[in-house]
Amino acid sequence: MAPHNLLYLRSNILCGSRCRMIQFSADILFKSVSCRLFGVKCGNEHSENELLKNLLVMGVDVDMAKKRQPGVFNRTGINEQDLKVFLLSKGASKEVIASIISRYPRALTRTPENLSKRWDLWRRIMASDLEIVNILKRSPESFFRSNNNLNLENNIKFLYSVGLTRKCLCRLLTNAPRTFSNSLHLNKQMVEFLQEVCLSLGHSDPIDFVRKIIFKNPFILIQSTKRIKANIKFLQSTFNLKNEELLVLICGPGAEILDLSNDYAKRNYTNIKEKLFSLGCTEEEVWKFVLSYPDVIFLGEKKFNDKIDCLIEEKISILQIIETPRILDSSISTLKSRIKELVNAGYNLSTSNITLLSWSQKRYKAKLEKLNIG
Repeated sequence: MAPHNLLYLRSNILCGSRCRMIQFSADILFKSVSCRLFGVKCGNEHSENELLKNLLVMGVDVDMAKKRQPGVFNRTGINEQDLKVFLLSKGASKEVIASIISRYPRALTRTPENLSKRWDLWRRIMASDLEIVNILKRSPESFFRSNNNLNLENNIKFLYSVGLTRKCLCRLLTNAPRTFSNSLHLNKQMVEFLQEVCLSLGHSDPIDFVRKIIFKNPFILIQSTKRIKANIKFLQSTFNLKNEELLVLICGPGAEILDLSNDYAKRNYTNIKEKLFSLGCTEEEVWKFVLSYPDVIFLGEKKFNDKIDCLIEEKISILQIIETPRILDSSISTLKSRIKELVNAGYNLSTSNITLLSWSQKRYKAKLEKLNIG
């Protein structure tokens, strides 16, 4: 064979080999990548199916859980058995565990180490595991919302350092657990602001002031300083309060008003004033009514007006209502049914004490029984 033909044949063989090698390499690469991509997907689908099956066996409402936090079920490394074993060891029942996961499935993403550390930190405040379990039953988010245990530890240390007692921290953890998920900076900012308010109003013990106001209103630390400042200004200017009077109010019955929306508080107060003016009350009587029962500001316009109208229709005077504002704690249906029962028992609401309209059911029933016998 001629040399140039041999050269041509060799080139074709080499070229063909290289092409086949390149194609072979590409096939391997594609298969490798596709195996990685689709292998993970298939693995996740299997893992998710297994997870869902296990959760159903545990009694979890999977539909509710998926609706609340669907992203949880796309994560890897979830071990529902670890969470179950941990909570069982702390005294939670299987039903409680299923309820926690149904309502807050993010709990599944916490590691045993993280859970154990966080539980130990909570035990610095709560007296027993059962108390923590009871909080989790009511609000699982409070424990599982954050996995930042260092922030939790720093907040606990800080709140103890500013004079809050274990009882006060227990109240915070029970009623406003999000306080401990706040950044340390935010909690410091609010405490420093409250101390400044205390000093500006002439009180010499800011630690005592902060302790009292937080104990009365455990939600205050999860509000903005801007909102608290606006509500303090609203209370002082609206009721023409001296510094000492304002201190007594916000450390006592008016503490809860501080975390209301300022617009909502103003709107409700304006409605209360207009309604009572229309029934012949003076501004002093309105002030007396609201300051003796600040919770009335929580009542929306319709609810307040409907309750007042209901009582007036039943021949109870506005002066009686002003003197006994807590009757507005009762629902309209309770007011109507009790008024009817009392009238049938011969009780004269126009001339008699009306506080029993707001009594507990047990106490009220005992009184009614005595009236019927008498």
